[in-house]
Amino acid sequence: MAPQYAPSLRSRLPLVAFLLETVFVLLFVFFVKIEQHEQIDRKYDSKLFIRSYAEFQDIHVMIFMGFGFLATFLVRYGFSGSGFNVLLAAMAIQWAIMMNGFLLPQRQYRREIHISMKSVIEAELCAASALVAMGAVHGKTNPVQLLLMALVEVTGFVINQWILRTLLHADPVYSIMLLHIFGALFGVMVSWVLHREGINPKHEKEKTDRNTGLFAMLGTLFLWMFWPSFNSALVYHRWERELKLTVIYGTYLALAVSAVMAISVSMLTNSKGKMNMVHIQSSALSGGVAIGVAMTAVHTPWIAMTIGFFASLLSALGFRYMKDHMLFAFECHDTCGVINVHAIPGILGWFANLILRLASSESTIAMRFAVYQICVLLITVCMSLVMGTATGLFLKWSFWRPQQDRKCFDDQAFWEFPHLVVKK
Repeated sequence: MAPQYAPSLRSRLPLVAFLLETVFVLLFVFFVKIEQHEQIDRKYDSKLFIRSYAEFQDIHVMIFMGFGFLATFLVRYGFSGSGFNVLLAAMAIQWAIMMNGFLLPQRQYRREIHISMKSVIEAELCAASALVAMGAVHGKTNPVQLLLMALVEVTGFVINQWILRTLLHADPVYSIMLLHIFGALFGVMVSWVLHREGINPKHEKEKTDRNTGLFAMLGTLFLWMFWPSFNSALVYHRWERELKLTVIYGTYLALAVSAVMAISVSMLTNSKGKMNMVHIQSSALSGGVAIGVAMTAVHTPWIAMTIGFFASLLSALGFRYMKDHMLFAFECHDTCGVINVHAIPGILGWFANLILRLASSESTIAMRFAVYQICVLLITVCMSLVMGTATGLFLKWSFWRPQQDRKCFDDQAFWEFPHLVVKK
């Protein structure tokens, strides 16, 4: 007979967390320094610093409130969705600061890592990639597995950036905006390796209601409102001011179109002509994902709107038809549909960037650029698939005490509920 309760993580999670934080503190003691004020004054004026801090706050809200509330859409997984989001993001940001400082040379100064507003923003973007990956295994893993998965994902994503910048001399902003493709494919591969037969075709607790749907919609609104800052935060220099404004306007227009399309397609594909809140919560963001990958090549409003149109169309159709087929054909259960929200719109943005660059280049240069773009995508996809598979195999080890199938998507496996305690 199976045990009534999920395995206790008392001997796992505190030990892993204490060990990791101790290592991080020691690394920060020896390698990390805060950027001095005189260095800041030399590089940026006060207005630029204030503006960058405002963008940091926008992204900070997205990471902890946007993704946090969005993860509460399941009826019995609200505590875990929001709580594990804080745990993963807080740990991933610390690790991303270290990984960026060690592997990406422009952030290293005399063997020291100097924290600046830009480095913290980049660390939060790396954490966002880990949160995207978490969406694929949402509700099916315990916090120890998620913590380890986030650290490996951030490591893989930073290594992927290092390869692209070192071997292909990729633009830093472009390489980091591939976070959607990398995170989504990484998470899907982990989910595929950790597949549970007990959740076929759909787990009894994998459902939403009015309250959880409303909280998740609040998270969507946070993400939707601040996404222009998410895409434009790393466009820093004075001579890139016009590009920064173009990115902000283009992102907003793409998001506006994708929100309208998400609602329309959701109603159109429903046999009763009704809208699905889960489709709208996610597909409304797909325009921001797609334009983020293609933003350096988009200079006119109508192109940004077109990208948002097709991104939302593909995302909404994927939610309606693709998710169940993935489970049936590949035994891959993607809880939050990250393949539809992040991977497909991200690849669409890559195609848009390729086509727009080819259209404005000469034939010889266009051919070289096409090969370059294909190599960038192939490296990113291969890295995410290989590292996701390896991570899934590592997390499948019973030592991490995964919960039973019937305890998936259930807060009671990990959280205290005093009103449910039976008094003897």
